[in-house]
Amino acid sequence: MLPRLPVLLCPVCRQELQPVHDGGTGRVRGLACRERHSFDAARQGYFNLLVGKGTSFESDTAEMVAARTAFLDAGHYRPLADALARAAAPALNGPAPTVLDSGTGTGHYLRAILDYLNSRDAPGSREGLAAVGLDISKFALRRAARLNPEAINLVGDVWQPLPLPDAAVDVITVVFAPRNAAEFARVLRPSGRLIVVTPRAGHLGEVASQAGMLGIDPAKDERLADALAGRFSPLQTQDIDVDLSLSPADVANLALMGPAGHHTGRAALTERLAGLPAASRVSARFRISIFVPSGSAAP
Repeated sequence: MLPRLPVLLCPVCRQELQPVHDGGTGRVRGLACRERHSFDAARQGYFNLLVGKGTSFESDTAEMVAARTAFLDAGHYRPLADALARAAAPALNGPAPTVLDSGTGTGHYLRAILDYLNSRDAPGSREGLAAVGLDISKFALRRAARLNPEAINLVGDVWQPLPLPDAAVDVITVVFAPRNAAEFARVLRPSGRLIVVTPRAGHLGEVASQAGMLGIDPAKDERLADALAGRFSPLQTQDIDVDLSLSPADVANLALMGPAGHHTGRAALTERLAGLPAASRVSARFRISIFVPSGSAAP
């Protein structure tokens, strides 16, 4: 599968960005538009397209990203990543498809999609696939760019206009991240798929309270449907249950990699979790929801 650079739009003037190649290596060292707005590649390989004030939400810190990397690299959520990849593949079975992983974080789930598409298990040919990883945390993008060098990894705000043209994307994946329904509807092709992963009731319930993690809103599915109403229609859902055996260090990483990581540190959390056994049985409960643009002729 040969990757390609998708069409990207300048976040300042919305003109098309052109790659600027390094004369020696041929690598893309920058992006520039005809209005002379330019964006250099960071040393780690990502591009920062965030302009203006940006979102009011806090981006993930370096400590949160390190915790997420350690937890996901241990394979705890691998069944979810595999299921997400299989769900995305059918809509990427065409000429020069494009996938956007919005809120890509460390790129873990996008990596699973790319690996699956490269495997013998994925039907069809996807020559010229373009992959875009978008996140507001530069700390996360540093890791995503190393993990997914064949993707274009962008620091950006999902609540600002996405740096992509209209109807340019075949699949948008959103794993535990904010959802801008208007922008997703604008950039998604009529035949495209929006795939959203959310936790279900009881997710991590055995350790959530002790680790200071937020509970799951029982109306989460209704709020998701309401947020997408008018622009997207539900196609199907899949529930994924994973039985985990977690050490106290795993539980600490689990807490630190989420919203709790914004207001607690590892030292304090380790002290809170001191009474946990060497291995805790924990239930991870996910829902993969697939949506199509409203009015599309979905099968």
